Amino acid sequence: MLSFANGLKIFLSAEKVDLRKSFDGLHALVLNQLKEDPLSGAIFLFTNKRKNRIKILYFDGTGLWVMAKRLEQGTFYWPKQMDANTEKVKLTPEAMTLLLDGVDLKSGTLRPWYER
Repeated sequence: MLSFANGLKIFLSAEKVDLRKSFDGLHALVLNQLKEDPLSGAIFLFTNKRKNRIKILYFDGTGLWVMAKRLEQGTFYWPKQMDANTEKVKLTPEAMTLLLDGVDLKSGTLRPWYER
């Protein structure tokens, strides 16, 4: 389980992304699509079309991290784009943890594939 300080800004890309992108590609998406500073210390989450993978871009003050999670079964809950102008969704650290742990943020229940 990932853990970050409270008060950390977390942005989720509302659009699906080609997750073959790594440092430079995700950096460019944050700048050009999300209109945020990738070096701000915020966390940026991206998913693929099938929603079974997530990549996280994070700057810790000394360098960029790219973290990835691939589900062996099922999909992540991913908020839908509200309108054509919505490129990002702001999350709390608690919501990010729930999303990464398999909780459907809309209903507050575990995804059907989830078992502990």
